[in-house]
Amino acid sequence: MKKIVDFYVDGFRNLPDWARSVWFIILLKLFIMFVIFKLFFFQNKLKKDFNNDEDRANHVIENITTP
Repeated sequence: MKKIVDFYVDGFRNLPDWARSVWFIILLKLFIMFVIFKLFFFQNKLKKDFNNDEDRANHVIENITTP
């Protein structure tokens, strides 16, 4: 296991500057997609509108089964 970790650490350490910039952009995009979008666009509406799991489940079932 240590050889595998050393292989990747050594590989990232020897990256050229342009490759480090690309990895920074990739990580920044992932951060934006999973953290920022989750906070602002995918809020937990069911937790805000209902007090317990039973009410949430009933609401979901009513919306799924209603034509």
